[in-house]
Amino acid sequence: MLLHGIFPPITTPFYPDGRVYFKKLEHNVERYSKTPVAGLVVLGSTGEAITLSDDERREVLKMSREVCAPHKVLIAGTGAESALETLRLTEYAARLGYDAALVRTPFFYKPQLKLANILAFYRTVADHSPVPILIYSVPVFTGYDMPPELVIELSNHPNIVGIKESGGDAEKIRHMVEGTRHIKRSVTVTAVFSAVTPRMINAAQSESSRESNELVTIGVVSGAGTDNQVGKADHVGRAALGRQAVQSSANSLRPTALKTREKQVGFQVLAGTAQRLLPALEAGAVGAVLAFATPAPTACYEIYTAWKEGDAKLAREKQERVSASATRVGSELGIPALKYALDLNGYYGGPPRLPLLPITADLKAEVETLMSDIRN
Repeated sequence: MLLHGIFPPITTPFYPDGRVYFKKLEHNVERYSKTPVAGLVVLGSTGEAITLSDDERREVLKMSREVCAPHKVLIAGTGAESALETLRLTEYAARLGYDAALVRTPFFYKPQLKLANILAFYRTVADHSPVPILIYSVPVFTGYDMPPELVIELSNHPNIVGIKESGGDAEKIRHMVEGTRHIKRSVTVTAVFSAVTPRMINAAQSESSRESNELVTIGVVSGAGTDNQVGKADHVGRAALGRQAVQSSANSLRPTALKTREKQVGFQVLAGTAQRLLPALEAGAVGAVLAFATPAPTACYEIYTAWKEGDAKLAREKQERVSASATRVGSELGIPALKYALDLNGYYGGPPRLPLLPITADLKAEVETLMSDIRN
């Protein structure tokens, strides 16, 4: 699975009383589907997944899957404190049609979480997961910083395809990239080298079948009209010719299958902080899962695109444009401020779930100022 590009880790909308607001979740996912992001992460840290019940997590995954456009990569946050519970949610996400699973590091029993424990946890999950696994290192929340050597060791597992590194340390990313250069994997991509998902293939096949059936139906109706105008003697012959013509027309007009090719990729490192996106890309990251991309997907995508096209000057300008806002809104004020920024940019943010509290009026004014030049 190709994981290049920008992936917003979408928020979970709530009513003021704390219930999940599924209609607004649908609205947000539909809107993200129209942006240039590569895909979505559902139930990441920004999605307040740790505050949801198991039933709520499953419903959020289901709704997001139903609404998301098929050409977007869908990544499910499925990490839990046990390998067994992680696999249960991963298998559920796979049945829904998710393309990969983002699995955070366990952290509750931190004194006992030695290298052997983490290796066994990820290898067990990867051994049994029906979809590719992305390691999720988020030390700001877990207090556990994944050592590069451990990541390099895990990169050899064929079902562990990358990592979201949220620490923001470009040198750590460079170390991981250098240490995993031996990894070479073939992935299917489109003719323009974007990701191909099973949902995309299924959608293309369904559309091709539907349009082909419509062409045949129209042709048969037209052929029947011709038969009514001919004599009885040559009715059978013309009918046979009509059927051949219909089949020929359907074959010639039938939409072509999705055109794909193979691309070789390595172990895919994704950055996790928007204010450090460009240094991370320069260090070897191939994309990013960015909390700040939830209210500002296009602004983050512009940094990635400028870097991808080799325009260093424009990439720096785009990075400078968002750095202060991403630091303050995304990192320092966190989810309550991100949700308010969503409200400002046409998405539904709404309140966070307790124990998080909405931001104050003064902080709202600050967020409005920071986001005034970052509209999506």
